[in-house]
Amino acid sequence: MNIDLTVIWALIIAFAVFMYVVMDGFDLGIGILFPALSRGAERDKAMNSVAPVWDGNETWLVLGGGGLFAAFPLAYAIILPAIYPPIIAMLLGLVFRGVAFEARWRDPAHERFWDFTFTSGSIVAAFAQGVTLGALLQGIEVEGRDYAGGWLDWLTPYSILTGLGVVAGYALLGATWLISKTEGAVQDHGFRLAAIWMPATLALMAAVSIYTPFLDAEYWRHWFAWPNILFSSQVPLLTGIIAFMLYRSLKKRREYAPFFLTLGLFFLGMVGLGVSMFPYVVPDQITIWDAATVRSSQIFMLVGTVITVPLILGYTAWAYWVFRGKVSDEGYH
Repeated sequence: MNIDLTVIWALIIAFAVFMYVVMDGFDLGIGILFPALSRGAERDKAMNSVAPVWDGNETWLVLGGGGLFAAFPLAYAIILPAIYPPIIAMLLGLVFRGVAFEARWRDPAHERFWDFTFTSGSIVAAFAQGVTLGALLQGIEVEGRDYAGGWLDWLTPYSILTGLGVVAGYALLGATWLISKTEGAVQDHGFRLAAIWMPATLALMAAVSIYTPFLDAEYWRHWFAWPNILFSSQVPLLTGIIAFMLYRSLKKRREYAPFFLTLGLFFLGMVGLGVSMFPYVVPDQITIWDAATVRSSQIFMLVGTVITVPLILGYTAWAYWVFRGKVSDEGYH
């Protein structure tokens, strides 16, 4: 049986991107929400809730980017020049928030500065990720095998909309994480913040979903042509169901359901992205098969991935298990 390794590698990279969103989204969300939290105990508990896991969460970003470079080198060579500014902004945001995360505890005299750096780095990183997604979806100008666009082609109303959508989604994820990991006043604040960011997230998701099919005739066909619509119509239907369940779980003050339901919204967003783009990696220009490396390289990398990904999942699960439970003034309990 001849297995299509190109599709497998596309799924591996999609999995890595989703795991990054799952793992790093909520701690970026904590940073986005930081100004809404009271100085002192509230902010300390929020940071302590992610302190044991935040740096390991970014492992998946390396796998996603490295996997794209190794498995789809042509796509990497075309996409990266098109999105250098938002990628650079994202990396700088992650660096500054990482420094602020550590320095805040060691330099209390400048706590306000580090809080600002933590928040601004989180917002910049989240917004840049959304802009990058929008820039890819709206299309990249290609001539032959090279990027042929300009330095600011990524900056459009659509990419700004997707950037705002990711910021809102991460803020909702951060709020539901606080609900699941804290008690008392901080948890109450998490419920209030989730009630604000949930409609914002859903509104921006709806706006992006309506806008996207009009970007390209292929997108329209993927969503609305027969028989595609039999499958694609399930995505907004399931999104509506999960949104209603999320609303009910917040009303009933469930502690854990809101976080996992928010992850469900992100998962359906990823499915919608797949519906729009597949089988293109550069929309309407380069398919995954056009961009893929040779089969021998795919096999070689797959062997390493089969070994390392379970190890990453294992130590990640162990870290979350060790630091399970609620955060109190003294730490986890």
